[in-house]
Amino acid sequence: MRSPQPHRNNGDSQQHFHSTVSVQKLKRFNSLILVFRFAAFCFSLASAVFMLTNSRGSNSLHWYNFDAFRYVFAANAIVAIYSLFEMAAAVWEISRNATLFPEICQVWFDFGHDQVFAYMLLSANSAGTELARTLKDTCTDNNAFCVQSDIAIVLGFAGFLFLGISSLFSGFRVVCFIIRGSRFYV
Repeated sequence: MRSPQPHRNNGDSQQHFHSTVSVQKLKRFNSLILVFRFAAFCFSLASAVFMLTNSRGSNSLHWYNFDAFRYVFAANAIVAIYSLFEMAAAVWEISRNATLFPEICQVWFDFGHDQVFAYMLLSANSAGTELARTLKDTCTDNNAFCVQSDIAIVLGFAGFLFLGISSLFSGFRVVCFIIRGSRFYV
């Protein structure tokens, strides 16, 4: 057992008792969040790169000529940048046992932004899917463009899946904060 550590929360000093097992559980939970944020980053970045490089010459189709594909690129790039920031915040939290912002701000920041960016990503990839379906008639002439667009959209949906799972974890932390006054469940 560890001795009680003072915990500063908005200037108040509270005594929190954490056993070694509970500290390990917290690190494991935060590491799991980090893994899902890393997966969201990888898939969103890959989707943005696939869409960005989807041009085959001067006479072929270009992704930037289609509003839905520009939306897919922008949404995935934004989510990749956000996920990179959240990964840095998660590493900070794991290594220092403290949040980057005050605890109440961090909990609501993570949850709110996870929700907004997950829905933005879902919306963008849905719009891209519809455009890709309507372009199937022209895919006989320019098959590589359509295949690469489809890959970028599928990678974006995978990024949404992992960001959605991260959102569930951050929602769990919000509920723990509301019930217990701390983002931790132990």
